[in-house]
Amino acid sequence: MSNDLNEVTFRRLSRADYALLCGWLAQPHVARWWNHDASLPAVEADFGPSIRGDDPAEVFIAIAGDRPIGLLQRYLYADNPDDQAELAPLLAVPGAALGIDYFIGEPDALRRGLGTAMIRGAAESIWKDHPPAPAIIVPVDTANTASWRVLERAGFRCVGEGRWAPGNPVDGWNHRVYRLDRPPGR
Repeated sequence: MSNDLNEVTFRRLSRADYALLCGWLAQPHVARWWNHDASLPAVEADFGPSIRGDDPAEVFIAIAGDRPIGLLQRYLYADNPDDQAELAPLLAVPGAALGIDYFIGEPDALRRGLGTAMIRGAAESIWKDHPPAPAIIVPVDTANTASWRVLERAGFRCVGEGRWAPGNPVDGWNHRVYRLDRPPGR
């Protein structure tokens, strides 16, 4: 597998991906931060609404070459007012801004530059698919060094730190908030 930064593409998550997603969610490096039940019924319950169009979040499989390597989810803050309110003490989050969640699920795809390529590709797709989006804003647990370093390598900048409820009960409350603004002319 090459680590050419232009090789990551995306396709919409489908029901046919559930077994793959279950396997990724069970990987220790994913389970540590996602804290998600990796069973088929749980994956169906959580990701099925996006596939059916009942949840506006857009979920994609990230592909390097022709191999699925990870997951990318993007969502409008306007569709998630609780998230928007949680970030409000640190920064004003425009409703048209998007957030992303992501992971590389394949252990042998880690530390090859593919996470950075995935985040850069996600940003490009957001600028193209969501013309009103002024920015992408991503809160990350401060202990999840790999995640926030990938954001930094993809051009995001840390715009604040704050405390809020962790996604995994074993985590602390400290988070960094990263932001990437729409480039001029995009």
